[in-house]
Amino acid sequence: MAPVISPVQTSTAMPKSTTVVVIGGGIVGLVTALTLAERGVPVVVLEKGRLAGEQSSRNLGWVRKTSRSVADLPMALESDRLWNAMATRVGEDVGYRPAGIMFLAKTEAEFNAHRRWMTATQGLSLDSRLVTPKEIDHLVPGGTGQWVGGVHTPSDGRAEPTLASSAIARAALAKGAVILENCAVRTLSLSGGSVCGVVTEKGEIACDQVVLAGGLWSRRFLGNLGVFLPTLPLECYAIRTAPMEGPTEIAVGGPNFSFRKRMDGGFTICQRGAVGSPLVLDHARLGLRYLPMFREGRHQLRISFGKAFFDDLRLARRWRASDTTPFETVRTMDPRVNHGINAEAMDNIRAAWPTFAAARVEQVWGGTMDITPDSLPVIDHVERLPGLIVASGFSGHGFGTAPAAGQLAADLVTGEKPIVDPTPYRLGRLQ
Repeated sequence: MAPVISPVQTSTAMPKSTTVVVIGGGIVGLVTALTLAERGVPVVVLEKGRLAGEQSSRNLGWVRKTSRSVADLPMALESDRLWNAMATRVGEDVGYRPAGIMFLAKTEAEFNAHRRWMTATQGLSLDSRLVTPKEIDHLVPGGTGQWVGGVHTPSDGRAEPTLASSAIARAALAKGAVILENCAVRTLSLSGGSVCGVVTEKGEIACDQVVLAGGLWSRRFLGNLGVFLPTLPLECYAIRTAPMEGPTEIAVGGPNFSFRKRMDGGFTICQRGAVGSPLVLDHARLGLRYLPMFREGRHQLRISFGKAFFDDLRLARRWRASDTTPFETVRTMDPRVNHGINAEAMDNIRAAWPTFAAARVEQVWGGTMDITPDSLPVIDHVERLPGLIVASGFSGHGFGTAPAAGQLAADLVTGEKPIVDPTPYRLGRLQ
């Protein structure tokens, strides 16, 4: 069962023209739209299903710098600043709390990985530090796990995925943005090879620029235009507990579990050491590009073959503007929950912190992430299609970095000084 998203009264009329069209009503697309609207740029967001209906509401809600790629840390730092101001910016509480994040190491090899990350990030003004087993017991009391150590970043935080995107959407609407749900974009309109509009299932909209923030669907959309974007789908599974007393406000990630406190008093829990990998055709097409990532072994891939393969195979990869597209066939990707992985998460967390023996599971869900070979997103102009900007491939990190990522996309639209150096996010690195 999907998380219940705070409802938004979206627009009802589709304009004939605008300056910018954002394809995708997830959190990155919505921040892009809000930023543009704040700058006085007319913008229309087109969402094939419901706002934040896919990974933007299904993620764990972590806002972290800890263990993030060094190349991605400037984005994470800027997002921290923007998350801190988000409630004031949108006029609502989005659940953001800078309560800290801690990753735990069960073995010396795991602890050495944290040491290497700390060494690599020296000079970046982080408040991260290595912690001892005694410090772990002090910060997260009541545990019975035998930890070698860990890494703790007090300024990391969390926000509520079911609230944040909706609040950002309402703020964008109040600033003049138009947001349409259940309106899939089929393809781009081109004039002389440049973008001049979009073709939707409900008609065409003329525009000067398009931002593609379509998450896991961006690869298929671009493929129909002859543009290559390598992303693979991986599934994560999550648990929501009833309100309960927990050991800490800090979000904690062990090798095979994670938990974080929610605004409603419960916890969001997952099996951090395992992700689902239902096989689809793209695994055969792209798998070799991902070998270095898979060899690192940070997550177990629970590979399966079945219905997902044939469902994916039935979805078109090439179509005309007059055709019904995959985005209309599947309004919301709602993966089947792997209950075995969730059961492992609960067993592991109860073994580490016995207080979770009292946890009552109220909801479970799955979400599909779009993973790039280097786990960094693409936020860049598409050179062969002037007027098109891609903001996709966030590899499970999009919620935490969305405030800066969406602003970077808006900066590329307006030509303003980028909030961060866009070089790590160039499309060309993956071609």
